[in-house]
Amino acid sequence: MGSPTITEGIHSDNYRFLQEYVYSQAGIVLEHDKHYLFESRLAPIVRQLGLGSINDLCALLQATRGVEVGRQVAEAMTTNETYFFRDPSHYDAIRGVLLPRLREERRDTKKLWLWSAAASTGQEAYSLAMLLLENGFGDWNIQILGTDFSSQVLERARSGKYHQIEVNRGLPATLLVKHFRRSGVEWQLSEVVRRMVRFETIDLRKSMRPLGPFDLVFCRNVMIYFDAETKKNILNEIHGTLFRGGWLLLGGAESALGVDEKFERQTVGNAIVYVAR
Repeated sequence: MGSPTITEGIHSDNYRFLQEYVYSQAGIVLEHDKHYLFESRLAPIVRQLGLGSINDLCALLQATRGVEVGRQVAEAMTTNETYFFRDPSHYDAIRGVLLPRLREERRDTKKLWLWSAAASTGQEAYSLAMLLLENGFGDWNIQILGTDFSSQVLERARSGKYHQIEVNRGLPATLLVKHFRRSGVEWQLSEVVRRMVRFETIDLRKSMRPLGPFDLVFCRNVMIYFDAETKKNILNEIHGTLFRGGWLLLGGAESALGVDEKFERQTVGNAIVYVAR
């Protein structure tokens, strides 16, 4: 028997329920015109459970409040777009300004702590690891933390395996040859790079201060999905995880507006960085 075909549209009351449910579970704000997003991302769950429609899925959630199904729904609605060395100006700024400073300041301890706060499938965290190796930090004590709301994408990140299309996006050919090997139809990242990163499932709306202190935090293209109050709380928490003088890097459409007293906005080359006061 084939998978059920989903033809019934989302009822208006169920759409409101899904908006509220995803907000309560993940803090993500979804507007009133995102029917296509719910339909495309929740359809696989509907089929997996053998249900007839997204309305049936809503009924199941309302009737049972099943933790596992609810988690699947919330994770499905998170956006996991990422690729290696995304926004090269950020990596140029790290390479040209932050790393030379930290090399001088930490020459006795040789320790660095970095955080990829929306790690998705791991390309951002591994890009940092490769950047450090390529710039002479291979003998340092490097701790890179990669976190995400979705446990599913973090399982992929831990595996360090990427499809051809993924290594084609942003990864220089020299680094592909140096740090990856063919594994069937995928590319396997080297154990040396993978050991530099650990991944944890974290909800950014929770307290994060015990995670730090960090020299650098990437939290890019995440704030756009939260409301103003949640953004402010997250930025305050991230500030609490940073060394004074540590860097926060946000996405191009994001800013530290609302917590200006805690971050100094600086232009470094073509990059905007937020320095913890």
